[in-house]
Amino acid sequence: MAVKLSESAARHITRYLSRRGHGVGVRLGVKTTGCSGLAYKLEYVDEAAPEDVVFEDHGVKVLVDPKSMAYIDGTELDFVREGLNEGFKFHNPNERDRCGCGESFRI
Repeated sequence: MAVKLSESAARHITRYLSRRGHGVGVRLGVKTTGCSGLAYKLEYVDEAAPEDVVFEDHGVKVLVDPKSMAYIDGTELDFVREGLNEGFKFHNPNERDRCGCGESFRI
């Protein structure tokens, strides 16, 4: 079981936490929504919850709630710039389908 960060994602998260002045990492999870059923949720975390599964990659902690782990095990979180747009991309080997708008996925 693992969740990984690309070097680009780790740099972005580290810069943001530094500017923010506090935080221990990011929490990655899933929620039920959209036309395909599941969507990723990502938030900066000030402290870990006791039930969190914690991974560390490139010096950055990624916290995952146990319920989400089955859906995102093996996922790599990347941060990309495409033209004027930038943001996180999820490379999840468990995804079977994505909706047309790109907001949700199915396992």
